[in-house]
Amino acid sequence: MRGRATLGIVFVAAALPLAAQKTPITHEAIWLMKRVGAPVPSPDGRWVVFTLVEPAYDEAKQVSDLWIVAADGSSPPRRLTATRGPESDPAWSPDSRRLAFSARREGDEANQIYVLDLAGGDAVRVTSLTMGASAPRWSPDGKLLAFTSLVYPGATDEESNRKIAAERKARKARARIYETFPVRFWDRWIEDTRPHLFVQEAVPGARPRDLLAGTKLAAETGFRGRREPEGGESLDAAWAPDGRSLIFVATTQAHAAAYSWVPTHLYQVPLEGGEPRALTSGRDSFRRPLFSPDGKALYALYEPHTDKTYNLVRLARFDWPLSGPARILTEGWDRSVTSFAVSPDGATVYLLAEEAGHEKPFAVSAAGGPVRPLFRVTNGCYTRLAVPAKAPQTLLFANWESAVSPPEIVRIELSGGHSALTEFNRERAAGLDWQPLRQFWFTSRRGKQIHNWMALPAGFDESKRYPLLVLMHGGPHTMWRDHFFLRWNYHLLAAPGYVVLMTNYTGSTGFGEAFAQAIQGDPFRGPAEEINQAADEAIRRFPFIDGSRQAAAGASYGGHLAYWMQATTTRYRCLIAHAGLIDLESQWGTSDMVYHREVAAGGPPWEGGRVWREQNPIRYAKNFRTPMLLTVGERDYRVPLNQTLEAWTVLQRLRIPGRLIVFEEANHWITRAEDSRLFYQEVHAWLEKHLKR
Repeated sequence: MRGRATLGIVFVAAALPLAAQKTPITHEAIWLMKRVGAPVPSPDGRWVVFTLVEPAYDEAKQVSDLWIVAADGSSPPRRLTATRGPESDPAWSPDSRRLAFSARREGDEANQIYVLDLAGGDAVRVTSLTMGASAPRWSPDGKLLAFTSLVYPGATDEESNRKIAAERKARKARARIYETFPVRFWDRWIEDTRPHLFVQEAVPGARPRDLLAGTKLAAETGFRGRREPEGGESLDAAWAPDGRSLIFVATTQAHAAAYSWVPTHLYQVPLEGGEPRALTSGRDSFRRPLFSPDGKALYALYEPHTDKTYNLVRLARFDWPLSGPARILTEGWDRSVTSFAVSPDGATVYLLAEEAGHEKPFAVSAAGGPVRPLFRVTNGCYTRLAVPAKAPQTLLFANWESAVSPPEIVRIELSGGHSALTEFNRERAAGLDWQPLRQFWFTSRRGKQIHNWMALPAGFDESKRYPLLVLMHGGPHTMWRDHFFLRWNYHLLAAPGYVVLMTNYTGSTGFGEAFAQAIQGDPFRGPAEEINQAADEAIRRFPFIDGSRQAAAGASYGGHLAYWMQATTTRYRCLIAHAGLIDLESQWGTSDMVYHREVAAGGPPWEGGRVWREQNPIRYAKNFRTPMLLTVGERDYRVPLNQTLEAWTVLQRLRIPGRLIVFEEANHWITRAEDSRLFYQEVHAWLEKHLKR
């Protein structure tokens, strides 16, 4: 049995060596931490499968495989697969004996579905579709697999789909042609293929059936799956308890994204095919359907679309068979559900939700009632909750992480705390010269309670004085969390000798719906004031901060705020903006997502509303004074390259010292190892240049 961490406090803290024995925080130390994926417990609750990435700077040497660990911690994790390509979407058969997953192995031109018998032997490929296959789901009797594959317009079967694919590949002209919006998403141009739901027997050579072929739904102009945050589409398929139909998620309004919210709804399609039946409708969204183990309820995440750019994600319950509208189980709860799972007896739904810099476990009765915390969480974050449906007792599994502990698989104890099932990074993390985040609250001049984290530098000495790096989070509807973060690792930024301050300004999640919504109509001025007040408060409270040496940095929305700081204050010796906007209007016109920006600003740019006029950084360019480091990914379609190029032109025109770095293969995020290493080197060099005495 692995060690138990009570009350959410990870046990590795007790094993930390003396400070003199700790090793420096380097990019290598952070980047090479093994990356543990989401727990996927077997239905009987005996095993947990997960992906494990063993990173390397040479991408050809990076390893990603499926691993398995005993759910009771009685034996260490072991590797299940050992192939060159990564596996994804692992799914257990109902009898807990087989695993289906998606992988691209030797001879595959696209990802296909493979099935691995846990009794022994190699995984066997069961699909051979031209456009590949993903997201396998076992039927209740374990005989069939449902999965998703892409289909070209006009294709009626695999043969015609293959023919169209070959014709597209043979084209001599290279052009993209569109008649609707959007045309790009995240880091890719949108193709005209659509996700369809397929079913076949779970054996090699079985013939797949496209359940959406020829349907009016799939032929609609705006038909698409649910857009994943980083690209791709999901149908969120779930088998009905009787195995005679599937529930899935789709939209018919993708083409309206330039002028409307795009709701996703639940649909039911019979196993024998036919026109899908809409289970929900209207302007609000439903996603991630899940049946209770007893088959008497269908749950889904529910997100209303209002005149606000942010609304809480709530938990909806439908009685099954469907007999009426959904009941919102978390209607009166002022938190947003991030993941959920149902107890084997169907009586309780367990939830995870953000709260004041953490992500915490909660529970609510399946019949409704108050949401209650499972226990007090004082550090770290739980993510990716999973509960085995057929276990003899309720078992909760999740990832747990903190700023000084990379994610691992844990079993959450209903009595409080968790037991660690994996510890791939324990020794490496324990040996690093870092310490848990500190936090404080203050009351802003507008009377709001504002939460803040601080990361302290390596070799921290309370009697010394350190420059302050103000780090501004993106979103804006996210929050600074006590978690392990590669792209803007708090401790790696602090390592050369900086105190890093992270403020959860108005607009941040985890502090209630009204707090997150209050940024609407005040995108930069209010948050920037709170961030600057937080810096003043930190300098006042903590003598180890040298208030004469301050810098500010941010990415995405945090990058937007960096330009606002450039326009409104000279308190910072230098600024850093990654993927930030300088011009609200040109950002609106070139981003892959536009409508929520219009709603946030109170109307489209040509109406000349107050936000467009008064909170657009480029309109204050005459005030720019501060040296600035600009970084951006060339494949970023969320905050496109033109924003950074505009900013660079302004800096050059005003002869303000700057440095521009364009990462050729990066999207909105810098994810390649060597690019990330260069990014941190450049950030540290920029801070050293401007914050030295």
